[in-house]
Amino acid sequence: MISTVVWGTGNVGRAAIRAVDAHPSLELTAVLVADPAKVGRDAGELSGLGCALGVAATADVGAVLAAGPRAVVYAASGDIRPDEALRDLERAVRAGAVVVTPSVYGMYDHRGAPPEIRDPLLEAVAAGGGSLFVSGVDPGWANDILPLLITGLGSRIDAVRCQEIFDYSTYDQEDSVRNLVGMGHPMDHQPPMLCEGVPTVVWGGQLRMMARALGVELDEVRETLQRRPLEATVTTPTMGEFAAGTQGAVRFEVQGVVGGEPRIVVEHVTRIHASCAPDWPQPSGGGAGAHRVVIEGRPRIEVTVEASDEGGNRSAGGNATAAGRLVNAIDWLTEAKPGLYDALDVPLRPAAGRLGRT
Repeated sequence: MISTVVWGTGNVGRAAIRAVDAHPSLELTAVLVADPAKVGRDAGELSGLGCALGVAATADVGAVLAAGPRAVVYAASGDIRPDEALRDLERAVRAGAVVVTPSVYGMYDHRGAPPEIRDPLLEAVAAGGGSLFVSGVDPGWANDILPLLITGLGSRIDAVRCQEIFDYSTYDQEDSVRNLVGMGHPMDHQPPMLCEGVPTVVWGGQLRMMARALGVELDEVRETLQRRPLEATVTTPTMGEFAAGTQGAVRFEVQGVVGGEPRIVVEHVTRIHASCAPDWPQPSGGGAGAHRVVIEGRPRIEVTVEASDEGGNRSAGGNATAAGRLVNAIDWLTEAKPGLYDALDVPLRPAAGRLGRT
């Protein structure tokens, strides 16, 4: 059994605990938390499993890493604390662990990562013999392995479009929704995530990986952006009120240009309520969220993935697929050489040993 630590018990961490518990080759040996109120609570309670797992949460990072876990699922947020997250990853890799995480956007495509991010992690690999794999949903499987898999079904590929279409009203992460994306702020407010160049920092690595797999080079990366205000005040179940006239919907594209044309595109359509920007793309069947891949060519292929978890919540479903992609890579990574890995390196494999398992 591979001793595995889950670091963080938020939206992704809860799903990661469940995924580790379900995996026949992994053993949950520790759970790390930052909130003092969670210290001492059982991992089964924190993850919503409804049963005790016999692993009490702790805030003692040093003691947990000193015990020499073989793997660490780093689920603490990196959105608003990127420097701290990077230091945590270095520490875990230096301790010799296989580390998987969605938390550092710059490392999704580690070959194109800036030296100030990549070099310390390479030093940690050399010093401790650990590994690092960074992936998630979007950025993640929805714009790397899924679209690339689907291109293999076509004969002529004209363009690849990856869409995330989501109503964020059920998303329980207010700092990101309000302060990073700008929902509920005045229309003249500049949200950090929508500053020029930031979407390219986050999703540019996905474009580069897809281009590399498809055997093309990008001429450039372009961005487009549209924003819409709410026409009426709305109240969400997890984040409270969003006032009329404030930002209620965002649509942007990060375009990989080949031969002067946008050939590889990541598009986001994000709302805080379904009534905002109803003319923009919607999830099929009127759901709260979906990931869609469209391959323009011959034949034209369209695939939509809708995931739900924690009582039918689509945001929780997306988080669970991110955790699944990462946790299910651990046993493969423990057999691989120490190093930095991306989605083109790490295969997506069947869930062997888990069919019908309770």
